Amino acid sequence: MKSDKTDLNFHAGHRQRLRQKFLDGHLAEYELLELILSFVIPRRDVRPLARGLIAHFGSIYQILTAPIDDLQNFKGIGYNTAIFLKAICHLMITGCKFKLAEQPIFHNEQILTNYCILKLSGKTVEEFHVLYLDMNMRLIADDLHSIGTIDWTPVFTRDIVKRALDLSARSVVLMHNHPTPNTSFSTTDIEMTESVEKALAQFDIELYDHYVVSGGIVYSARNMFLLKQIHNIAN
Repeated sequence: MKSDKTDLNFHAGHRQRLRQKFLDGHLAEYELLELILSFVIPRRDVRPLARGLIAHFGSIYQILTAPIDDLQNFKGIGYNTAIFLKAICHLMITGCKFKLAEQPIFHNEQILTNYCILKLSGKTVEEFHVLYLDMNMRLIADDLHSIGTIDWTPVFTRDIVKRALDLSARSVVLMHNHPTPNTSFSTTDIEMTESVEKALAQFDIELYDHYVVSGGIVYSARNMFLLKQIHNIAN
């Protein structure tokens, strides 16, 4: 039978190996989560917990963006651990936002996609955000435009245009979430996007894209050719 000292030595060695694998860039997703958890749960084997969290939530992104109550309801995750995970999410959001303000968003659209997921994935009601960009396509501001219900949120086109003019924005990105997983743009979403695009165009402001976040997936109106379709309808 192994002694407690032997167990502690094993865990210490295992965690050191995890740290080295991280430095070498060879960690699997569950191992990365295990490494993160080891800093806040230092005296327990967190491998089963890391695997269980990924099996339950689906990915590290979905774990970090899950509501804090959902995290605490998972067996093995206490208040301090839940706060720790949400703090990491907040740091990632801050990092993405800094990059979006530092360089044109099209230089690395994956950063914008990550930002959308981190901001909106895991929300239980719809939120509508508007990103305002300068003449060089860099982020000026991210406004929480409105909060709605599980399947609807109000959009005030006039307010978006006014805010864009106040900020001297040259482009706008819309983003909102669908709490129901794997649901892309609805007909109402497309009609609303058309309305915002037409209103902005009157002031020579471009609607660059509209993103919908659903179930950890980001749907892009531009990539789905919805903006082109809307433009053709508008003209």
